[in-house]
Amino acid sequence: MVFHSAYEPVSTLSLPIHEAVLGGAAAFGDAPALVDGAGELSLSYAQVDAFHRRVAAGLAEAGVRKGDVLALHSPNTVLFPVAFYAATRAGASVTTVHPLATPEEFAKQLRDSAARWIVTVSPLLPAARAAAELAGGIEEIFVCDAAPEDGGTRSLQSFLGSTAPEPALDFAPGEDVAALPYSSGTTGVPKGVMLTHASIATNLAQLDPFVPMGPGDRILAVLPFFHIYGLTALMNAPLRKGATVVVLPRFELDTFLGAIQKHRINGLYVAPPIVLALAKHPAVAAYDLSSLEYIVSAAAPLDAALAEACSARLGLPPVRQAYGMTELSPGTHVTPLSAANPPPGTVGRLLPSTEMRILSLDDPSKDAAPGEDGEIAIRGPQVMKGYLGRPDATAAMIDADGWVHTGDIGRVDEDGWLYVVDRVKELIKYKGFQVAPAELEALLLTHEGVADAAVIGVTDADGTEVPKAYVVRQPDAPGLTAEDVMAHVAARVSPYKKVRAVEFIDAVPRAASGKILRRELRGS
Repeated sequence: MVFHSAYEPVSTLSLPIHEAVLGGAAAFGDAPALVDGAGELSLSYAQVDAFHRRVAAGLAEAGVRKGDVLALHSPNTVLFPVAFYAATRAGASVTTVHPLATPEEFAKQLRDSAARWIVTVSPLLPAARAAAELAGGIEEIFVCDAAPEDGGTRSLQSFLGSTAPEPALDFAPGEDVAALPYSSGTTGVPKGVMLTHASIATNLAQLDPFVPMGPGDRILAVLPFFHIYGLTALMNAPLRKGATVVVLPRFELDTFLGAIQKHRINGLYVAPPIVLALAKHPAVAAYDLSSLEYIVSAAAPLDAALAEACSARLGLPPVRQAYGMTELSPGTHVTPLSAANPPPGTVGRLLPSTEMRILSLDDPSKDAAPGEDGEIAIRGPQVMKGYLGRPDATAAMIDADGWVHTGDIGRVDEDGWLYVVDRVKELIKYKGFQVAPAELEALLLTHEGVADAAVIGVTDADGTEVPKAYVVRQPDAPGLTAEDVMAHVAARVSPYKKVRAVEFIDAVPRAASGKILRRELRGS
């Protein structure tokens, strides 16, 4: 069965991404576009528009050409969007790099993407230089902020005075790659995801009716811009709509809460670990969060009970969820704020011009029975162009009919709401029964002594795969035992779902998006 969106279709937005986002910047003029949440620097819409055009001219004068790949290696700063849109206006594809990548990891991405240029920040310049040396083929490294005193690296800020002509390029938005993020690697080797100007821009148009942003709204950007969720929800979407983006370089709870209070943030787009902190951490009570109007969570499954605990504590409407993946530019589902009583745990309904199937877990060539769990498959204009240099991986992901096989397990209710259960590859097969780690993780978080948790499958002495929980104790629960944890779960699940081993750890390893890095737990 093919599920179709209930919303009016949208036309493909065939524009370069810098035009799709900043095309209306002049109309917002002196309104604040970007604000440093931990400092004083801010940029108006007029400045973002003018600055990115001058930096684009400087990059073109330096030698950046259409089709080049530029690596953007930076935490969130107010200059990150300027660098991104300048690079795309100069014709480059931007491959975003984790700011904490080791030189070896960075070099691997540089080689795989065939990047010729790097933009970084001064504190990360040594790592960028080391990566460039390892990878080879880098023409020049620039910094967003002030150039170092050694004089060996130019700052993008020096381009603001450039008199070079602004690039005037012909784009093929449906073919030209705007962004080249790398998949998180939680289930395999990181791959370059080719997102065209049109796929990203069209996804913004698909999201427009459901993203309540506009002049006067203040959005807190704490999730990383280098990840597609942050790039879309915290950079492209709000700047397209005239909202103010308050930028933080990383998530630190007190800084995050202080920024909400100081800047009177009204909209939060976060991942489940932040929802967990808002629901359970005692520090939350020390801050005035009354400006908040809504919270949207995405990037990983969010348990309904945890979402309810968060909204109840803050006196907010139910936490909304959204769903997507890097390969889908990224959004496919959203729970509208206008939905009066969305069912708990749903990740939303299909975006306009998007189709979905739920495939049988036993036979992926067939659809699952109505209401049953199955693999989510998506088709629509937001689908990636493919994996860079990996036609076999692309063919394994996108079938001959254009369906993206997401690897996520979900089910759809009779009203079209989607529920995501877990990843296909993360399912634990206990004596023939399928156990979803996300379900057990959500249950573990209901224990008052558990601050965070992750579950993976491990092999016991009999060669049977069993669920093992990695648990972070609450600071006030040092006496929590493995027996306590296992008993808590056992009292609430079918026998085959019981946690059969527990290990206490200091922190659950997570990607920047909030996804649990289960491979790191398996290596421990």
